[in-house]
Parts: sequence; structure tokens; C-alpha cells
Amino acid sequence: MMIAAILANKLRRDVRGIALLEFALCLPLLLIVTLWMFEYVNYCIVAQQVSQLALQVSDNAARIGTQNSIQTQIDEKQINDLFQGAGLQSGALALAQNGRVMLTSLEVDADPPHGQYLHWQRCYGALHYQSSYGRQGAGKGNNDVNGMGPGNARIVAAPGNPAMFVEIAYRYQPLISAHFAPADTIHEIAAMMVRDNRDTSDPGVNPVNGVQASMC
Repeated sequence: MMIAAILANKLRRDVRGIALLEFALCLPLLLIVTLWMFEYVNYCIVAQQVSQLALQVSDNAARIGTQNSIQTQIDEKQINDLFQGAGLQSGALALAQNGRVMLTSLEVDADPPHGQYLHWQRCYGALHYQSSYGRQGAGKGNNDVNGMGPGNARIVAAPGNPAMFVEIAYRYQPLISAHFAPADTIHEIAAMMVRDNRDTSDPGVNPVNGVQASMC
């Protein structure tokens, strides 16, 4: 009995395995938090890249065109070249396969009641995604459209001064697992006002023989 009591007392005082046990219990949680942090940081980086790409596309769309003696005109080939350039700029994001670019010309309707309307819209990318702010022709002949964008940052066009509004939806490609990402789709917007006297008469984007329009 004496020996058993001594052994029991020694076991009670032996704490050499406690640290190992605590580490084993905490390891799964630590691993999950670490993986989540890696995925979250990567998600933020990709979202920033998509945001910058949307800004570049809208800026380029506001600059393109062929200048004649009176106005600047744009055509389907220029729009397609713009999209091809966006695909190249996206690099490893592979925008053509994983994303959708929606380019809209937001204008003031020349006809009464002279409200905001979506004159034309072109799209690029394999992802199935519709614009969150309307389709081509919306607002024509009515006041149903009061600009594009979220309510606290709505973009409006001025008479004779269209706004090139860009939406990019991107299907996030997880670094580790989609379960650790905040969302499976990244959605970013950007807008730039056209810098020259652009021709806004119909159709807005001139057809080119042998060139297929990038319709939405």
C-alpha cells in the first residue's frame, strides 16, 4: 500500500506531458486559423487586382476612338481590342476563363424626358454574370434609371458627356480552399467620364465588317 501511495503521488506531480497534450489540442485550431489567414490575404490581393483592372478598362474605354473633323467615333473592333488588352493585363487571373467584364455607356437620353440611360453594353469573359445595374437600353424614354453604381456612390452622365461604367465579376480561384475565402465571386466597379466629344448617335458603337460584336 505504501508503494502504491508513493507511485500515485509521483504521478500527480508529473506534469511533463501537459505541454504536449495542450499543443496537440490546440494544433487543429492553430492550423485552421493559419490557413484562413493565408486565404484571406490572397483574396484581398486578388480583389485589389480586379479593382485596378476595372479602373484600367474604364479609363481605356474613355480614351478610345477615331477622331474625325467633328467627333470621336468608336467601333466594335476597338471594343474587342480593349477587352483583349484587359485579358492580357489580368495575367494569372485568367480573366477570359474566370471572369466577366461588363462595359456600359451611361448617357443622357437626347429624347424627352432626357433621363439617364444605358445606350450600349458590351461584355467579355466566360463567367455567366449579368450586370447589377441594368441592361442595354434601360432608361430609354423614361426616368427608370438614375445612374449606375451603389446608392451611396451613384455615377451619372452629363449631357454630351457619357460615362464609361465597368463591372468585373471574377470567380475567385482559392489558394488553399474556397471554404476559407470570404466569397466565391469578387465584384468590382469603376467609371470614367469620356474625355472628348464622342459621337453618341445610334448605334453608339459602329459595326466593322468581319468583326463580331461582344454582346452581353
